[in-house]
Amino acid sequence: MAHPVFTVESQENIQQKAQIHLLPCRIHHDGEVNPVETYWNPIEGEDQTKTAYLRGRKLHGKVVKLPEGYHGSVVEKSTPKKPEQSREEMVEDLEIIEDPEDQLEVGVMQGKATFDEFVVWNHETLANSSEDPYLRGMEEWISFAGQIHSYSSKNPSDN
Repeated sequence: MAHPVFTVESQENIQQKAQIHLLPCRIHHDGEVNPVETYWNPIEGEDQTKTAYLRGRKLHGKVVKLPEGYHGSVVEKSTPKKPEQSREEMVEDLEIIEDPEDQLEVGVMQGKATFDEFVVWNHETLANSSEDPYLRGMEEWISFAGQIHSYSSKNPSDN
């Protein structure tokens, strides 16, 4: 069976802004936590750094702004659906019967919020791009995307 394919609905009409925090921990809970301030109360420091305590562990946060022209999206996955196609198709005198197991499942990612910055948290020290996979991945991806979407000012026939 093929893996599901996801499409993302248009993000243009989403007005809600999200605060994104990347924490170095695993929490086995996906519901509401009220009041949040009981468990999470970061303190703003100098140079847009933050300090917080989670279950007795001191965390240092670094605010990372997305570059101009970029934004992040918070999306929610819907249930994958099989595309609506007829199982039998007639092409001239040849009968083609599709196996239902070979059809792709198509799901839709629905936008919930957008963001233009996020906070990367680390134990005891501030995260830096040489060690943190999120920071390094974002910097490398943006650099790579900039290179493949830029146009060379040099004419190829000038070689």
